[in-house]
Amino acid sequence: MIIYDAEGQILGRLSSVIAKKLLNGKRVLVVNAEKAVLSGSKRATVSHYQIRVKRGDPIKGPFFPRTPDGMFRRAVRGMLPWKKACGRKAYKSLRVYIGIPTELKNSTGKFEKEKVADASKLRTKSMTLGELSVLLGAKKRW
Repeated sequence: MIIYDAEGQILGRLSSVIAKKLLNGKRVLVVNAEKAVLSGSKRATVSHYQIRVKRGDPIKGPFFPRTPDGMFRRAVRGMLPWKKACGRKAYKSLRVYIGIPTELKNSTGKFEKEKVADASKLRTKSMTLGELSVLLGAKKRW
């Protein structure tokens, strides 16, 4: 099992690395999903995601998640071959958590975190998934 810490990581780059690991048959666990970073201006990012959330019929869908863990899972799902059996099987071995679960805190103390795409080098404006989900109407539970 590979554990990724999404704190300060760029969402798209981290998602593509995770998708490749999933397709290779690895089990992946992501913690601190609410601290993943989206690059770009706040206004453009929020308007883009509002269009995605409001698209479709409220009863029939398509439905788009508003919580940070759901948005992270959806980003990874977009990089998998979802219409094939291997893509759906790979998606089932992904676990995404808001914060760090108590099982990880208690069992290993400090767990090894892999850094993939550090957002501290970004020169553009950015926002976290947690900020975006609050602006989209999710209840803050982190």
